[in-house]
Amino acid sequence: MSVPRHQPTEARTIGILGAGRVGTAVARQALKSGYDVRIATSKPADDIALLVEIVTPGAVAVAAAEATGADIVVVAVPLNKYRTLAPDLLAGRTVIDAMNYWAPIDGEIDEFENDERTSSEIVQAYLSGSDVVKTLNHIGYHDLEEDGRLPGSEDRRALALAGGNNDAKALVAGFIDRLGYDPVDAGPLESGRAFQPGTEIFNGSHSATQLRSILAADREPARA
Repeated sequence: MSVPRHQPTEARTIGILGAGRVGTAVARQALKSGYDVRIATSKPADDIALLVEIVTPGAVAVAAAEATGADIVVVAVPLNKYRTLAPDLLAGRTVIDAMNYWAPIDGEIDEFENDERTSSEIVQAYLSGSDVVKTLNHIGYHDLEEDGRLPGSEDRRALALAGGNNDAKALVAGFIDRLGYDPVDAGPLESGRAFQPGTEIFNGSHSATQLRSILAADREPARA
């Protein structure tokens, strides 16, 4: 039986799985942007309540089942722990994959070394009932809170996103815009390869025009 999609036209609540540097930075930026933010980890909500209150004031520590009920769920756990996520809780949800596979930092993981798919495609296969959108992985957590600008600002930074469901991407694009960045649709989930670690996009800061140009060049077939 197919799982009905929870696809509002605009997100109001953001659930974050993971309370590390990336997860808490996203939480703080989302709070500044007017979202209702819920944070969950593998620990009971009471165990992280004080941490959440201090590090992300305004967010609420909750159980995973409540965080995954948000309009958008941001997965910000170490990639090697993605199988600790509960596919049933995330079924029907729009999920942002902010994780990266970066062997020089995290060590080699056979599952990602020996698979032609991107890490996000592997995550999507595991979360088969969810709509996974790859983004927020190619901006540092410090930069996320410092580089945001109002729409129309000349120095506004752009962030790429990739996914297989256009409605989910539109929802996430609205979220990225409210965080202070120009969203640029890179295409289907496999297009996220263009902004994985080591790429030009991952390594730099770009405007929307620059980002589209890099993505277009990446899609061009190599010349003989």
